[in-house]
Amino acid sequence: MSGRPGERRDAAEARSPGERRDAAGWLDVAERAIEFARAAGADQAEALVMAGDSALTRFANSEIHQNVAESSATVNLRVVLGKRIAVVSTGRTDDASLRRLAERGTQLAQFVEPFDEFESLPAPTPIPGISGAYAAATAEATPELRAEAARNVIAEADEAGVVSYGSFTTGVEWTAVANTLGVRAAEARSRAHLLTVAMGPDDGTGYAEAASVDVGAIDPRALGREAASTARASGHPIELPPGDYPVVLGEYAVVDVLDYLGDLGFSALAVQQGRSFYEPGKRVGSELVTVWDDATDPAGAPAAFDYEGVGKQRVPLLEAGVCREIVFDAQTAAAAGRTSTGHALPAPNVWGPMPLNQVISAGTATREDLLGGLDRGLLVTRFWYTNPVHQKLVVMTGMTRDGTFLVEGGRIVGPVRNLRFTQSYLDAIAAVSAVGRDRKALVGMLGTCVVPALRVDSFTFTGVSEG
Repeated sequence: MSGRPGERRDAAEARSPGERRDAAGWLDVAERAIEFARAAGADQAEALVMAGDSALTRFANSEIHQNVAESSATVNLRVVLGKRIAVVSTGRTDDASLRRLAERGTQLAQFVEPFDEFESLPAPTPIPGISGAYAAATAEATPELRAEAARNVIAEADEAGVVSYGSFTTGVEWTAVANTLGVRAAEARSRAHLLTVAMGPDDGTGYAEAASVDVGAIDPRALGREAASTARASGHPIELPPGDYPVVLGEYAVVDVLDYLGDLGFSALAVQQGRSFYEPGKRVGSELVTVWDDATDPAGAPAAFDYEGVGKQRVPLLEAGVCREIVFDAQTAAAAGRTSTGHALPAPNVWGPMPLNQVISAGTATREDLLGGLDRGLLVTRFWYTNPVHQKLVVMTGMTRDGTFLVEGGRIVGPVRNLRFTQSYLDAIAAVSAVGRDRKALVGMLGTCVVPALRVDSFTFTGVSEG
């Protein structure tokens, strides 16, 4: 929730007396909001409550320097009058504030332009039973637990003679949705996320990251060791000329590829607006690449429903490189004569539905197998500062970062300076010749995804990065 710290305290203090900070308590808030909207004259109304307790420990220069915590709550109310829609929000959850919110939303809806394509808010759908969305250990994680994790990361950096930076976030979020058509959904979702960057004395840098529902599944020492060893190995980089190189993309780089495929291609709104590469049955990737979106998969960040309260569905996106399905929310589904797949974002939403839990099927290749297929190529740890150049072709520009290595004869022979690239991510997945057998759950632009490393037979680098 955005705002000044004082505003967040005001929101917390404005809760109703005795209000419970659990899924049922937040669903009660949503139900009260839609009843006030109904009383104010709304034809339809939807209340989305997003609340959470989160804490963050940061470290820099191999020292912990910040520990902060926040409790927040936002009530998002969508009011419908015919085809006129208004969305209003508040951080207060007492009855008087919810009533004012509903009245303001109803008044605003009278003056907005009609949205002619609007059909209806969603009706109730089956909500899948899921496991693994919440871990008490994460919700109850203490500053001491995060500090100990940071110390373990720093200890690995100290041992390698590098300097460590990073952050460790833990918390729980509650999501509750109710609407006047009968939708009722609420659940708690816990998250832990540790990332670190190590910096060496010879221009070497390294990166490591892990995300999990259960804080106990994150190994800080292993992450610290990974980042530190990469930083040591990437010192004194040489400069390579631009050109096309075969590459092994580490999991952190693959996240970026998957994020933009999801954002620019697998959203029903992108397809309906003619800006997506997607065509059913069209081959866009290697037969080794299979991608789906599945919020019920415990390997990622499970969730039972979307921000409209619609039950999540497993959606096949690419099957052996061939386009299969796309994700829908209520509005795009109505336009296509389909049903929502449970991929709505919070209203107001100009981006359309998004695949927030993408998964790439694991392959059979070990790390040695992936590198062994490179006669002369590059190992790329991750990308950064990536931006679209051509959305429909998913042509991207960006840079490598935190460990780029020259590989010859299937063996790493040394570090190279970071390179700038201009590359179609579609062409990249079409050129995949091997898929890693191990996968990581990582936080991307579109949520938490589960990805392996990939070997790509050709990747276009256009220059040397100064970063």
